Amino acid sequence: MKILFMEDDPVLGDVVTTYLQDFYDITHVFDSAEAEELIYNSRYDLFIFDLNVPGKSGTKLLEELRSFNIVVPTIIVTAYDDTKHIKSSFDAGAHDYVRKPFELEELKLRIEKSKALFNIKQEESIVLNEKLTYYPEEKIVTDGTETWHLHPKEVEILNYFTAHANRLISSEELSQNIWDFDKLPSDATLRSYIRKLRAIIGSEKIVTVRGEGYRYE
Repeated sequence: MKILFMEDDPVLGDVVTTYLQDFYDITHVFDSAEAEELIYNSRYDLFIFDLNVPGKSGTKLLEELRSFNIVVPTIIVTAYDDTKHIKSSFDAGAHDYVRKPFELEELKLRIEKSKALFNIKQEESIVLNEKLTYYPEEKIVTDGTETWHLHPKEVEILNYFTAHANRLISSEELSQNIWDFDKLPSDATLRSYIRKLRAIIGSEKIVTVRGEGYRYE
């Protein structure tokens, strides 16, 4: 479960992030500019926004995201305890609201409630290296900051490679297990897909064994 946590208090941000990272994939940002950059380049299952942050407030940011049909569930965290701010948060598109100070376990309970309410499932992911993670269902590779969307055939090739890591795979085996018999690709087409994958995940991951095929390492 990927969470984007926007909180400008460095102490609270560090405490919450340290606690939640044992349970979730959480990214902490300090302001709305950082949040926007990540939101438009990555995928998240849940937002946790503080209201008072540099730049746009959590409410204003949420309003804008909703206007772009970004419907990621959102928990608002703030020190305000008046009805006006609670109402404005819900009107902006939040589904839950937590008042500071709060217990870390309470926040985790609210996250779990959100997970059940919105049927957020733990997505399968494959760690490609120390920087890159591959999400087969989403057909993306990401380093947490930048995201690459894969062509359907690139997905099938990468799935085959990861399922048969460290084994020599001939071009014929690869083609026959991915394409229909009457639509087998030319060697040039296959090399083109391999080249595009290498550009994303690194040339060292897919090794060419001259005259024999490929090995995914």
